[in-house]
Amino acid sequence: MRVFADLHIHSRYSRATSPRMNLKEIAYYAQLKGLNLVGSGDFTHPKWFNQIKEILIADPNTNLYKVNGAIENSVQFMLTTEVCTLFNFKNSIKKIHHVIFAPNLEVITQINSALEKYGNLNSDGRPILKISCVDLVEKIMDVSKDNLIFPAHIWTPWFGILGAFSGFNNIEDCYQDMIKYIYAIESGLSSDPPMNWRLSNLDKFTLLSNSDCHSFWPWRIGREANVFDLEKLSYREIIGAIKDKPAQKLKFTIETDPGYGKYHWTGHRNCKISLSPKQAKRFNNICPVCRKKLTKGVEQRVDELADQPINRKPKNAPSFLRLLPLSNIITEVLNVGSPSTQAVWKIYSELIRNFHNEYFVLIEAPRDDLLKIVDFPIANAILKVREGDFEVIPGFDGVYGQLVLDTDTKKIKLPRSKVSQTNIHDFNKIE
Repeated sequence: MRVFADLHIHSRYSRATSPRMNLKEIAYYAQLKGLNLVGSGDFTHPKWFNQIKEILIADPNTNLYKVNGAIENSVQFMLTTEVCTLFNFKNSIKKIHHVIFAPNLEVITQINSALEKYGNLNSDGRPILKISCVDLVEKIMDVSKDNLIFPAHIWTPWFGILGAFSGFNNIEDCYQDMIKYIYAIESGLSSDPPMNWRLSNLDKFTLLSNSDCHSFWPWRIGREANVFDLEKLSYREIIGAIKDKPAQKLKFTIETDPGYGKYHWTGHRNCKISLSPKQAKRFNNICPVCRKKLTKGVEQRVDELADQPINRKPKNAPSFLRLLPLSNIITEVLNVGSPSTQAVWKIYSELIRNFHNEYFVLIEAPRDDLLKIVDFPIANAILKVREGDFEVIPGFDGVYGQLVLDTDTKKIKLPRSKVSQTNIHDFNKIE
């Protein structure tokens, strides 16, 4: 069976997260998106953990969860959280984010009991723990070998394991003898598989993509996801698919264009300065306006650590499908300021009503069928994104990238790897 999974999200107890981010809303909008499986997020937070226990019911045969009273084919939840480790390494402060998967509520209780010694779990849905990555992995594995832990959004400048400001130059230095328990890495919005394939020492890890969303809106949840081909949807099957090398059951990942991410290029938000790696090096990574240090972007950081050419693809690596959220596509065509406007919602809702979920609209809906529902500019824009015929003004220093659908635009065109992404014909083969 084909499974669309977004396994890294947050609850309303995380900073800068929608106060409406509750389990029922998450399930509803995940289903609109086309997700079959979504992470619970934030199980380390006591109040959110209580809501998980109250609102979700477990299937003991799969160790997955559903909203109590949900229909048979509704979205399922996997128990997940994210934590921030804060520690000193060779006289340098490191702040690294990790995602943790757990099989059941009993294991979570033990995890939380182990972690509360290192930080205040009540303070945030993504707690800061004064513990090294080595010790964190050891604690999680001591609780249960059925747990899975991996570094989140590995290239984010401040909190990624390979980030420019507080990261490492290789993952082995971070985990040391605990590297044997690290099976996966998360690419993050500002990088995609071809960028990660430029580092040969990442080939041993399964490359996951998740939304890391802080709201349930369809332009956030599921904007990146993993597509599995499983005999049965269960916690064990998902973990097995991630650990498996070569990855045979993880068929491909859904990626936003990396330029859409908030840290793709180097820049300085306050001065509205955005620079390619080549331009940033010319300025010695100093803002030409205020003379302060620039926030080094993911593309530049990848260039620094890469040991492989741009167009290289590891043998047996899962492929990827580059998309952008349907709401953002409609917003660009209508030339309105926000995907939350009534005009965008009207068109979005009509498409979902006819095609059932957003992924089907973006990936499979035939051109003629689209034209029966929406005007040509909207249908054409969907098809352009499907075929990769769009441009992005790259994001930088916390500013999202901007979609540009006019192929004649004189705005910046993002350089692309020649490594091919999954196309619609490949997608249909995995049923």
